[in-house]
Amino acid sequence: MQTNYSYPLEPDWTPDEVVQVMHLYNSVEQAYEFGVKVADLKVAYRAFKTVVPSKMQEKQLDKALTEACGYSIYRCMQAAQKTDRTQLKMTAN
Repeated sequence: MQTNYSYPLEPDWTPDEVVQVMHLYNSVEQAYEFGVKVADLKVAYRAFKTVVPSKMQEKQLDKALTEACGYSIYRCMQAAQKTDRTQLKMTAN
């Protein structure tokens, strides 16, 4: 697992928007590495969607994140929607 990578960020985001996006990235990373509370992940995703409402931009950021570190927002959120558990632990491809 690569530990030295850059998260995809947009230069026109405000500092608060960067914090919201980073919160989701960190939650996704935590889901893959240790496990995360599903409710916390969903809260982070809702905040992320206020910054990135466009599905196309979300897909671009997800692709860039997956290329950077191997973690997927899409796969994480899909698993979070399908589980009835309170904790989510993702497995890498």
